[in-house]
Amino acid sequence: MKMRMDYNNMLSDRIGKDGITKEQFEKAAGKIEKANKAMVEKRKAGKMAWRDLPYNQEAVVKDILDYVKKMKDDIDAFVVLGIGGSALGPMAVQQALNHPFYNELPRDKRGGFPKLYVLDNVDPERLVYFFQTVDPTRCLFNVISKSGSTSETMSQFMIIQKLLEEKMGKEASKKQIVCTTDAVNGNLITIAKAEGYKYFIIPSAVGGRFSELTPVGLLPAAFCGLDIKGLLVGAAQMDEACKVDDINKNPAHMYALLQYLSLQMGKNISVVMPYADSLKFISDWYAQLWAESLGKAVDLDGKTVNVGQTPVKALGVTDQHSQVQLYAEGPFDKNIVFLGVDEYRETITIPKTYGDMPSLGFLGGVTHNQLIKTEQDATEYAITKAGRQNMTITLPKVTAHTLGQLLYFFEVATAYAGELLNIDAFDQPGVEEGKNATYAMFGRPGYEEKKAELDAAPAKDKKYVI
Repeated sequence: MKMRMDYNNMLSDRIGKDGITKEQFEKAAGKIEKANKAMVEKRKAGKMAWRDLPYNQEAVVKDILDYVKKMKDDIDAFVVLGIGGSALGPMAVQQALNHPFYNELPRDKRGGFPKLYVLDNVDPERLVYFFQTVDPTRCLFNVISKSGSTSETMSQFMIIQKLLEEKMGKEASKKQIVCTTDAVNGNLITIAKAEGYKYFIIPSAVGGRFSELTPVGLLPAAFCGLDIKGLLVGAAQMDEACKVDDINKNPAHMYALLQYLSLQMGKNISVVMPYADSLKFISDWYAQLWAESLGKAVDLDGKTVNVGQTPVKALGVTDQHSQVQLYAEGPFDKNIVFLGVDEYRETITIPKTYGDMPSLGFLGGVTHNQLIKTEQDATEYAITKAGRQNMTITLPKVTAHTLGQLLYFFEVATAYAGELLNIDAFDQPGVEEGKNATYAMFGRPGYEEKKAELDAAPAKDKKYVI
């Protein structure tokens, strides 16, 4: 099964003056050629190590599956301690491939696998209430941090480590913690080795938001009984499609080009709108990938550019009743990416009741499958009629194989968009500034200069506080 992308409704031939023209494609030819070359060169130089993940993890997958087999019957819950891609990826894959009420199912209907929880914030209420919900001694806590200095994740780890040691003793508690981190650098690998924790490795050249197909995402998925081999096979299939130089045959490169040309036309907002609850959290994962990769102040030539396209999450049909009014009649500053599914995993039919009421009777005998697909088509029609840019990505069915394709597709598209924008899609200096300020405020050694900078900042004027 292969996903497909329909971008008719991005083009001027289809939607009129607000669409992308043939002349725009022609003018971009030089950028396309340069971007194609850069993608190949960077991959050869090992600067896109995430592109090799579909091919080089046979031993990793075996280690994960063996570990799951050994541990799953001894725990009630697998708990992810991570933030950013370390949390968004596992949540997106779980929501996509497992039962939507997975944790509420009895264990035998979960295939004997544990529940999954993702603790991705440090709101103090959350962790306290979590401990009131589960028995921590029956949980396996997966600490995910490449650097081992992620304040949010490591603070959670330190709290949980102490709690487990108090309840179980230091030696017994070791088996309740598993780490996912860098092989050499950072605090967490040092801690894992010193404490005797099981650990898995994030390849050093793979950044956090591109890490879902490493143990960051594969380990939580495997503990929920998901087909991690299928994810990698699907990603490999998409990789083959994305090696083609001809942009008309390369889906990820074409997606990036469309978004780039759209951005040049003032579309600085890109809405991703799945018409399937299973794909709901793909929008969250994509939002980080697209925003953190492409929102940059400076380009590769050192020029201040302040580029980026804001990703917005929506869900069909839910947000037809909350956001589509804006999309159809508001500013011409956005495009819409519909995510559709040909075949849903279940079918449910509306009873033939209230036939004497025309506004309800027409629904009798119709399936919800037909209703959601028809509403997707109708929304696409309405947006197109309004002359708004939109495109549709469709999965034949949501499976590990097609999800692997979709994840990899968005990753390649993001990297290619970075080349078109002439920016570094793999750093995040804006995020680092906030991290460094936090470290300085807490007096972390080595951040004295940043602390002095913060202390010198002008105080807020109280007259503007109401």
